[in-house]
Amino acid sequence: MVLVLALGDLHIPHRAPDLPAKFKSMLVPGKIQHIICTGNLCIKEVHDYLKSLCPDLHITRGEYDEDARYPETKTVTIGQFKLGLCHGHQRKLVCSCIECIKVVPWGDLDSLAMLQRQLDVDILVTGHTHQFKAYKHEGGVVINPGSGTGAHSSITYDVNPSFVLMDIDGLRVVVYVYELIDGEVKVDKIDFKKTATMHG
Repeated sequence: MVLVLALGDLHIPHRAPDLPAKFKSMLVPGKIQHIICTGNLCIKEVHDYLKSLCPDLHITRGEYDEDARYPETKTVTIGQFKLGLCHGHQRKLVCSCIECIKVVPWGDLDSLAMLQRQLDVDILVTGHTHQFKAYKHEGGVVINPGSGTGAHSSITYDVNPSFVLMDIDGLRVVVYVYELIDGEVKVDKIDFKKTATMHG
């Protein structure tokens, strides 16, 4: 069993002062093996806080991040799953040595499926919409952990703070979404099993 924290779109301190206290009390060092972040941490102090929770930290760059060294995309293998990470704000072509990435409109299923194929991953974790989503699509899994702080997006101010904890065990991944609604943390669970049509 491997626990992977997925979060992003924190926008600290510009749109939110910090992670909600109820989330911070749940996120303690030594419990999580990997953290993947879709970007828009904005400041180094947030990076340092996440690194204090877990040294195995993977971040892609959001359009408001101060640190331009974060990559546009990243892949990481955890257990039997290959995960791809991308913020999702890319409106223009972002070219690597072979492929070009364009996510238009934001959160579009077909654009995300194409990105998942380009990265050749089982699970694509993306952000930018500030809304939690997890679904199976074209043989893979797409997860958007939402905004960890509940920061507003350019489309809506109605954003509940959320993050995702993935429990990866063999060919199975259980996705737990933690969402702060009316001051209470609500948890939902979605179960995915790796199939022959997924990566590898």
